[in-house]
Amino acid sequence: MQSNKKALLFIFITILVDVIGIGIIIPIIPDLIMELTGEGTAQAVIYGMWLMTAFSGMQFLFSPVLGEISDRYGRRPILLLALFGLSIDYLIHAWAPTIIWLFVGRFLAGITGASFTVASAYIADISTKENKAKNFGLIGAAFGLGFIIGPGIGGFFGDIDIRLPFYIAAGLTFANFVFGYFFVPESLTLENRRQIIPSKMIPGVSLVSLRNYKGVLLLIFAFFLANLAGQALPSTWSYYGIERYDWSPREIGISLMVVGLLVAIAQGFLVGVVVKKFGKKKTIIAGFVLWTIGMFLFSQASEPWMLYAFLIPYAFGGVAGPTIQGVISNQVSEKEQGNLQGAITGLVSITAIIGQLTFSAVFYYFIRPEGAIYFPGAPYALAAVFLLVAFVFAVIAMKKMDLDSDIQLEAD
Repeated sequence: MQSNKKALLFIFITILVDVIGIGIIIPIIPDLIMELTGEGTAQAVIYGMWLMTAFSGMQFLFSPVLGEISDRYGRRPILLLALFGLSIDYLIHAWAPTIIWLFVGRFLAGITGASFTVASAYIADISTKENKAKNFGLIGAAFGLGFIIGPGIGGFFGDIDIRLPFYIAAGLTFANFVFGYFFVPESLTLENRRQIIPSKMIPGVSLVSLRNYKGVLLLIFAFFLANLAGQALPSTWSYYGIERYDWSPREIGISLMVVGLLVAIAQGFLVGVVVKKFGKKKTIIAGFVLWTIGMFLFSQASEPWMLYAFLIPYAFGGVAGPTIQGVISNQVSEKEQGNLQGAITGLVSITAIIGQLTFSAVFYYFIRPEGAIYFPGAPYALAAVFLLVAFVFAVIAMKKMDLDSDIQLEAD
């Protein structure tokens, strides 16, 4: 029990440090891009879009690779390697003399950021069916807390030196590497390890191989659509605040910290309580309803206080995410957890790529000077539609599942 608590702490910190790194970049990357290129804000946005695409693309390609390797050799060595690589990535950002080096760093960050796959599999290894949703909620809590700490570090220390936050992130990551090396045990037992299947390292193939699990693909598709909808926020949030409310970088940072705080509360503390009291199905249904309402209301928020108020239903709807992930995990054999989490992380990476291109384009289309309709909230209205469709698929999938028994099925 004590070992599991220490392991969960390590996984929580691992994901937290990864997200802090992402949060640090949001407020300072535009200034760093402009410093390295000598370009203005408009061109910096283009560079920023492709930097994010490079990051997400590498995550998509390498998530199934790391997941498959971890099913053979264990979670611990892969996690430690990813942490060490991520600390190097931050140093590359800190030292980068040209924009090319930022792309090198983002490529490396995407590869090592695929550690989310192995971290999720580690949680699945050490969790019982009863507490799996709660433990997966730690991932959401780490994301929330990371987006509280990250923008704060980036904004405060970035005012001192634009590169200083990257040194801080590198130090935090390496410290977690040292902690994991000396204190965290392996989670995957020898009897649950299996030989590597090279074809499962191909992005998307792992999902095809899981097609025989009862209803799991429908639920994964719902999870995919929900994550795609969620990309509306990181893709356009800063620009939406500037366009609609004339926000400064400081105000954008504060809003991101509030988002992170609410997400941390919802996914870190409410998931276990809500699932225990109301069950998984009701939690997922209620979560999707709150998610959809909150997202649509974002599109209608004419004043900043309204946006903050609408964050409450949206963030609390996040209880559906880890609950769905826990249900999916419980439907899959213990020997397939790394492969499953790799597939899911790969899909989330696809949503980051598609979302960045889709929601940014929609936002531009509805705010461009020559446009017939001015609707800066359009990306959030579209995202609400995606959430509604995801809700329908989730309900259909759950009708085919026995959520109480969580029977594990082996792939044919």
